[in-house]
Amino acid sequence: MKQFVLGATTMLVALVVALLALVWSVGSPGSGADVDVPTASAPARPTAPADLARGETWLGEVRLTSSQVVTGDGGLEDVTAVGSGVTLTGDGLQAQRLDIDASLPFATAAAQIGGGVTLFAADDGLAGMRRQVSVLGRDVEVRATGSVRAQGGQLVIEPQTIDLDGPDWLDTAASSIVRELVTIRHTIEGVPDGMALTSVSVQADGFRAHLRGADVTISQ
Repeated sequence: MKQFVLGATTMLVALVVALLALVWSVGSPGSGADVDVPTASAPARPTAPADLARGETWLGEVRLTSSQVVTGDGGLEDVTAVGSGVTLTGDGLQAQRLDIDASLPFATAAAQIGGGVTLFAADDGLAGMRRQVSVLGRDVEVRATGSVRAQGGQLVIEPQTIDLDGPDWLDTAASSIVRELVTIRHTIEGVPDGMALTSVSVQADGFRAHLRGADVTISQ
């Protein structure tokens, strides 16, 4: 009986230590604060400014499509950008409103989020995630599937299922603890400052995103 109690106590202590180690090691991937989201209503028909300087050009609406757009912060695919009230100056481009529809590949999103995260498409429109963590000197792969939405101008992935690559009792005990820690909140990079994510869905090879910005400036 004493050996049984001692063994049970040892397992309980090991479980507590393992959970604490897991919480310490996982951390929350992704970064960035909420982004101001412009109103969804269409602006009034833009009118040309009366004070255009020599050499400046104003365009009522501009539509740009590209199979790929790459910047130092990452790349987007199948891009359609629509700008209204666009002024071209010697310093760059200013748009009263800019809307971007684009695909963000999983590999690009994972690299921006960091933390060794791998992203992929899961069933029922969910996103899948894998990440290695260290628990008591042992590498454990955390696998999760989560719902995807735009919130506060950011990409949010909230876990629906969590698998810690261990026995069922460990998954049950730890899931509530790590759920918040593996929730991803990420500001998409590689787009002009002031752009906010307004809608997002999961595709076979990435996220389909719509971003919107008001009074956007793109400097040369």
